[in-house]
Formats: sequence, structure tokens, C-alpha cells
Amino acid sequence: MKDSFKKIYTFIFHDDSALSWIVNIVLAFLLVKFIIYPGLALLLGSSLPLVAVISGSMEHEGFAFDAWWEANGQWYEEQSITKEMFLDYRFTNGFDKGDVIVLVGVDEVIVGDVLVYTSASHQYPIIHRVTYINEEEQSYIIKGDNNDGSDPFAVEEEQFIGKALYRIPKIGWIKIWFVQLLSLIGF
Repeated sequence: MKDSFKKIYTFIFHDDSALSWIVNIVLAFLLVKFIIYPGLALLLGSSLPLVAVISGSMEHEGFAFDAWWEANGQWYEEQSITKEMFLDYRFTNGFDKGDVIVLVGVDEVIVGDVLVYTSASHQYPIIHRVTYINEEEQSYIIKGDNNDGSDPFAVEEEQFIGKALYRIPKIGWIKIWFVQLLSLIGF
């Protein structure tokens, strides 16, 4: 029994064969999928604790905030959101395609929060900023910072998946490239 354990240990952690690499990749996938990801979901209170940004709708296209505001601020001002208010929001400089966003459960929503929500008109969850709250109807107007206008529909609380808490730059490209590769080979 001890020899078998030692052989398995050596195979997984010290062997440089192709089969050992494949086994390690499978084990890493299983560990992330069934232990780490569910643990994060439980800890952060969101069914989707990590999301890779797959569009440029929240990008500020490399502009410093003042330059971005000069080009985009009029829309926000028409919604009664001043530059000073926007500067107090989280993710003032947006985020880029390929970033990973850490999400927490949604308990309270205020204007300026960045939320991830589901939509019947999109295959993947959407991550945009709250720009208006209709308290009577408990609905929210949401906009991607890089979009010309708000999303064409109000979002309701039951659509929320999570609130953006933290940005991890660029590591989401791994997922984007992997999904693109799978689509190229027909999966």
C-alpha cells in the first residue's frame, strides 16, 4: 500500500512524461471545478464568484479618467451623475476585455455599482454599471461605460448574479482563448 502511494505521488509530482502532464491538468481542473470554485461561491455569496470579461463594453480605451469623462461625461450628466459622483464609484476607470472580476452577492444596490446579471437576449451574463434605480418598480437602468447609451431594458433584482468587488487584470484571456480554440475545432 505504501509503495503504491509513493508511486502515485512520484508520478503526479515528479514525473515529466506526457501522461503525467495530462493527469496533472485533469486533477487541476477537477480541483478548481469541484472544490475551489464552489468554495469561493459559498464564501462570496454569489453563484458565479469569478467572471472573465469577454467584451469591451466597460473599457475606457486607455484614456485617463479626465479624457474619458470629456468624451463620455455628457450622457452621465444628463442622468444627474456628476463627475465628482463618478469619481467615488468603484472601477472609475472601467476594466478591459480579458480581466477577471471577483463578485460578491448582491445585498444592496446603489447608483454606480457594477453588477453582473442575466438576460434572455444574451448567451452570457452581462457586467455593467447601475445608472438609475426605479424604487417603485424595483428595477435598474444599467450601462456599459464604453456604450453610447444604457442597456435597452430595465434589469430586475432576480436577474442579479453578483456585484463586482475586485479586478484581476488580463488572466481572463486564458478562458477567452480556450473557448475560441474549442469553437475552432468544433466543440
